[in-house]
Amino acid sequence: MDASVIVVGAGPAGLALAGELRLAGVDVIVLDRLAAPSGESRGIGFTIRTMEVFDQRGLLSRLGEIETSEAGHFGGLPLDLGALGAAHASARTVPQSVTEGVLERWARDLGADIRRGHEVTGHVEDGDGVTVTVSGDGANLRARYLVGCDGGRSGVRRAAGFDFPGTPATTELFLADIKGADLSPRMVIDRTDDGLVMVAQLPGGIHRVIVGERGTTPPERRTAPPAFSEVADVWKRLTGGDISGAEPVWVSAFTDAARQVTAYRRGRVLLAGDAAHVHLPAGGQGMNTSIQDSVNLGWKLAAVVRGTAPDTLLDSYHDERHEVGRRLLANTRAQSSLILGGADAGPVREILGELLTLPEVERHLAARVSGLDIRYDVGGGAHPLLGARMPRLRLAHEGKETSSGELLRTGRGVLLDLADNATLRGRAREWTDRIDVVTAVPHDPTADHLPAGTTALLLRPDGHVAWAAPGSHSDLPMALARWFGPARRTREGE
Repeated sequence: MDASVIVVGAGPAGLALAGELRLAGVDVIVLDRLAAPSGESRGIGFTIRTMEVFDQRGLLSRLGEIETSEAGHFGGLPLDLGALGAAHASARTVPQSVTEGVLERWARDLGADIRRGHEVTGHVEDGDGVTVTVSGDGANLRARYLVGCDGGRSGVRRAAGFDFPGTPATTELFLADIKGADLSPRMVIDRTDDGLVMVAQLPGGIHRVIVGERGTTPPERRTAPPAFSEVADVWKRLTGGDISGAEPVWVSAFTDAARQVTAYRRGRVLLAGDAAHVHLPAGGQGMNTSIQDSVNLGWKLAAVVRGTAPDTLLDSYHDERHEVGRRLLANTRAQSSLILGGADAGPVREILGELLTLPEVERHLAARVSGLDIRYDVGGGAHPLLGARMPRLRLAHEGKETSSGELLRTGRGVLLDLADNATLRGRAREWTDRIDVVTAVPHDPTADHLPAGTTALLLRPDGHVAWAAPGSHSDLPMALARWFGPARRTREGE
């Protein structure tokens, strides 16, 4: 084997996955067809959930000073994300190119082998692994698993025969970052009978312009970015203004097509990010969901490669993330109707605007677009945190202040003993090669949203609560075996 895992695509999903695999000690090769990063930045920020994930891996400080905001929207209708009471706010004005640079440096620092200018032209799977053909010198590379993180037009997806049903594009929108234009920000979508216009102020004197014209037929498939003149023409028709003299930094186009693969795994081939799901980029959820796909997959794939967990653990990747993707498509398609629907969607916008004055409705939609409503099936029980991601819990451990997020920075699972229970710690002894057992005291349980009476929590490497005491239906060894593989003695045949 040239590597345990080959990842195709060095975008946010592929780089995040490479970092997660290396954090777990698994060798990985990342192949990307471009000779250098594109510099494009479709995404310009992170949702609250991605902020949590980056904090959990110690990456927030690498991003420098981050401007945050508690303002969000659903289909152009404003949302107060502060109503969620989360430890983080969403990030604004962080270009995707910066995010990719941070993820790439992190992955390389951990030992990932990232190869640019290597286009994958095919692969063959057998019982032991996958052989990948790379263009250029025609070399073949071999790995135990192949992961396609190569975007909405994924070659890995097509070659492996994944089904990709959904709805085709009905309209095309343009996105351009431009310099030298005197524009006022239009963060709330401006609609006209003929289309929509958005403007955002980015660092460095750059404006992001998004325009879309109603009634236009999207092209079958663009093979190159649109000319800036197309963007300027649509801008003039919709606003009457002239931006043709501005300097384009980069120009792109996107559509409202919505598709999702029926399975995230086929044998030794898996998909993550846009390779698995495409949709209207409402609220920037696409890049965030893609990164979170990789955080869910990374520790599971690493455990299978290392032999500490059975191959069936990978099935939980599909079970958990396919549902997240389905809900993503549902909410972005709903937002698409509100954003692109024109006057005929006015009554729906009006009624939804009235509903958003109800706190419970606003919290529900804010949690949906922030990723905070994600809860996995981990076995059931009465504890309110089961399956959810652990909120940031401040702790005192061995005389020092720490947090649940900091304890997860090694990429290992964590058993939090909050009651100094030696018996509990003893029951986890056979899994300490894969998890850290930490006895700690919560700093302020009420402020940190820790349910009253909680004495112990088992955190997966992705931060989700797999077991809690009291309240889980399964006992601790059952939960440990389900998520981290057989006990050491059992696995080693002792």
